[in-house]
Amino acid sequence: MKSRIEVVLERSLAAAREAGALLSDSTAAGTLEVPKDRSHGDLASNVALTMAKAERKAPRAIAEALVVHLDDPEGWVESADVAGPGFLNFRLTPRFWQTELAELSAADGLRVPDFGAGRRVQVEFVSANPTGPLTVGHGRNAVLGDTIARLLSGTGHEVHREYYFNNAGRQMKVLGESVRSRYLEEVGRPTEFPEDGYQGDYIREIAHSLVEEHADGLADHEGTAFRAAAEQAIFEEIRRTQDRLAIRFDLYFNEDVLYSTGAIEKVLAALDEKGFVDRREGAVWLRGEAVGLDKDRVLVKSSGEPAYRLPDIAYHENKLSRGFDEIVDILGADHIEENKEVRAGLAALGLAADRVRPVIYQFVTLTRNGEQVKMSTRRAEFVTLDDLLDEVGVDAVRFFFLSRKSDSHLDFDLELATKQSTDNPVYYVQYAHARIANLLAEAGRQGVELPDGAVAVEVLAPLDDADDFELIGQAAAYAEIVDLAARELEPHRVVFYLQDLAAGLHRYYNRHRILGDEAPGRIRARLAMLVVVRKVLAAGLDLLGVSAPDRM
Repeated sequence: MKSRIEVVLERSLAAAREAGALLSDSTAAGTLEVPKDRSHGDLASNVALTMAKAERKAPRAIAEALVVHLDDPEGWVESADVAGPGFLNFRLTPRFWQTELAELSAADGLRVPDFGAGRRVQVEFVSANPTGPLTVGHGRNAVLGDTIARLLSGTGHEVHREYYFNNAGRQMKVLGESVRSRYLEEVGRPTEFPEDGYQGDYIREIAHSLVEEHADGLADHEGTAFRAAAEQAIFEEIRRTQDRLAIRFDLYFNEDVLYSTGAIEKVLAALDEKGFVDRREGAVWLRGEAVGLDKDRVLVKSSGEPAYRLPDIAYHENKLSRGFDEIVDILGADHIEENKEVRAGLAALGLAADRVRPVIYQFVTLTRNGEQVKMSTRRAEFVTLDDLLDEVGVDAVRFFFLSRKSDSHLDFDLELATKQSTDNPVYYVQYAHARIANLLAEAGRQGVELPDGAVAVEVLAPLDDADDFELIGQAAAYAEIVDLAARELEPHRVVFYLQDLAAGLHRYYNRHRILGDEAPGRIRARLAMLVVVRKVLAAGLDLLGVSAPDRM
């Protein structure tokens, strides 16, 4: 939407220079934004303020020169006024808005700039340890990562989705021992449950399935068989949960590959050779100050087991070796320090640590009637993602998880998420889509000719009031919002945008009798506008992985 007025500004700057009203060749990076108070105009620019230093003039004088030399042969600008210290406020012509809508109605009218064309991006997300079902916290990670991948794909990137299958280390040993102990209980053998073992009925269920299959035939086996059975059963459940959310991966990368190929030892040896390793207290340390950290970090514990940061450095070395232009890691707030350590380790190895881009998300609190709650669950003392999906549904889970900036704490209101009313934000947006679909269906029943595909500007000429222009402007902002959300890796921008667009649609619908006593030409023009709004709502919801129903 802004591109036309940006061209007008560029031409006006050139005209003012040619007339001697401006002297510098400054290409100041002014912004062009929709004012919060629409009474100020349709678009506002601060270009005069950014040019003041180079011009050695007051910003107002620069803005006034641009108004005098406004170069707008297409007739996009109805008026240009100077406000405050030197802001330029533009009010746009009906022809401008009609042209915007005509372009949006074309088959590729919602096309977002392919700023990622030719760039390969890996998005690693979920990566939950296969030691239990996915929890609500994992759910925010999953939806955030999947939606970022969708945004990047939609802006031309070649996206590779990856799950780091953390199936090595002590946690897996403890998992196997936990299942073995429950198995021995079932077959009547003496056992002592591990002090730090995994609790929950899901461990008993895995053990019971082994009894059904093998009776007491595994009683004399060590933990390996039990670990393998637990890993398989838990990961199958994780996959089923992901399927419910329509989340897929291109690769499940097994952590134990880093052990079997010697990648971890190679990383440790390389850090040691470069002088970044210290040995003391029976452990191996990364020298923090030498790599830009505030203190030393353990790489190998005194037990001989690698600390989590060492295989993570090796994993990221592997990712970088695959030629990705950018690596996006979706991480919980408890991994902030770990991410710093991994990037410091990569930089110490001379690798492109700046290609690793973390997206940190805060945790989720479930509430009902304003109070924190625990949902009923058959699985120990945590809330599973499946429990949440069962209660509120996929659409609400995805929409609510994306409804706040990732680094903000999320208060998930269970009562609100299940409401079939416009108080529920996902229902509110979906209802806007369904409301238009219902209106179009009613128009068809009344024999009104419905717009099909691209609509000519001339057909849209009856759209001439402020309400029309406001709704067109909201729809026209779609590509810019998606572009910004993809660049910043911030899906919440799309959620906020859809809520604003839905609010605009509902206001418009309530103010106008679209199939009322208007002339046929105006009815058809307004229906064409609403077809575009519905298309925008559907495209935005699809980016979020949320359905766009025609009926509510």
